[in-house]
Amino acid sequence: MSVNNHLRDVFDAIADPTRRRLIRLLAEAEEIPLHELTAQFQMGRTAVSKHLTILKEAGLVLDRKVGRETRFRLNASPLREIQDWLAFYSKFWSTNMLRLNQLLEEEEE
Repeated sequence: MSVNNHLRDVFDAIADPTRRRLIRLLAEAEEIPLHELTAQFQMGRTAVSKHLTILKEAGLVLDRKVGRETRFRLNASPLREIQDWLAFYSKFWSTNMLRLNQLLEEEEE
C-alpha cells in the first residue's frame, strides 16, 4: 500500500501502458474531459473510465463534474513514491559504475 494511504498501490496503477499514457496526456493539459481522453485511444469510453478509476484509486487523478461532463486532471504528488524508490537504485548504479570505472583505470595502469 502506498504511503499516501490510497486504495491502490501507485506502482500497480502505473504498471499498465494505457494508464501511463493517460498520465502523460493529463500532465500535458491542465484538465481534460472524458470524451477527449477517450478519443486518444482505440477503446471505448467504459474501458478508459476503468483505467481512470484505477488511477483515481491511487490518488494520481482527480475529477470534477462540469454539468454533465466529467473533467480529469493529474495529481502528480503520489509519483514521489516512485521517484524516491528509483533514487535509491540510481545511487546504486552510479556507485557501481564509478567502481567499475576505477577498476578499469587500474587495469590500464
